[in-house]
Amino acid sequence: MVWALATPYAAPLGGHLAFKGGTSLSKAYHVIRRFSEDVDLTYDIRAIAPDLVGENAEALPKTRSEEKRWSSEVRRRLSEWVGDTVRPVIANALAAEGLAAAIRVESERLFIDYEPTATGSGYVVPSVMLEFGARSTGEPASPRKVVCDASGLIDGLIFPTAHPRVMHAERTFWEKATAIHVFCLQERLRGDRFARHWHDVARLDEAGLAEAAFADRELANAVARHKTMFFAEKAADRTPIDYRAAVNGDLQLAPIGDGAKALEDDYARMVADGLLFDDAEPFEMLMAHCADIAARANSAAKGET
Repeated sequence: MVWALATPYAAPLGGHLAFKGGTSLSKAYHVIRRFSEDVDLTYDIRAIAPDLVGENAEALPKTRSEEKRWSSEVRRRLSEWVGDTVRPVIANALAAEGLAAAIRVESERLFIDYEPTATGSGYVVPSVMLEFGARSTGEPASPRKVVCDASGLIDGLIFPTAHPRVMHAERTFWEKATAIHVFCLQERLRGDRFARHWHDVARLDEAGLAEAAFADRELANAVARHKTMFFAEKAADRTPIDYRAAVNGDLQLAPIGDGAKALEDDYARMVADGLLFDDAEPFEMLMAHCADIAARANSAAKGET
């Protein structure tokens, strides 16, 4: 994974990228201890679509129709950029270093497939995915050093090191918390491997980063504005999900009913496949922890003590 992260940042294209998501929390911030190989990268929307953004300081569309036009154009440009620019960078690096791996490009995702040394249940596939987005600036972000987990453990073996710009963990908290909020209101999984978000939020809280995120009201509302425009969703009852309300006193992080059962099953699969490096807390304990995080976030947003 570190090699896959270091390679684009060693090229000119790395100047417009921000590393984010759970893998950044693991590799750059060291606040979570779970297997995480997907590389989530944001390509600054101001770089890929300067003609659309113009002088818009927040780089957000002004209307829903403008959002649809921006999103459609950004996806088209990003897909072409991944295939025409990123793929050759990765392919040339693999060839130069004599590494045995295959590349697949699927729209905005680039996969580096490798031969596994062991097999599990299939929850994790033998592939590193670079997933690119380009509907935000990726800020706030700052450079951090990323090394392999095994670095320094084997004498005489040199591991790759990456120096990416990394989205600040406080923003990652709000990104994950609002995604969890949507799940709680929709009461259904929209794909597998979703339980990791609850695990990550709990670890962010233990590291004190959730409290820091609660206090940053400007950041919380910036995430809400961004998601309101680019990630509009509806609850199970078909009412629009209000992200602004979520970050200002109405956050939900513990699902109920069918949603809770689907999440519990996904969490069990994650634990069974050994993705957590430490002993996994019981599902009920994790949900209680997340409910407490939501309660504290809501109190902080309302100015309560």
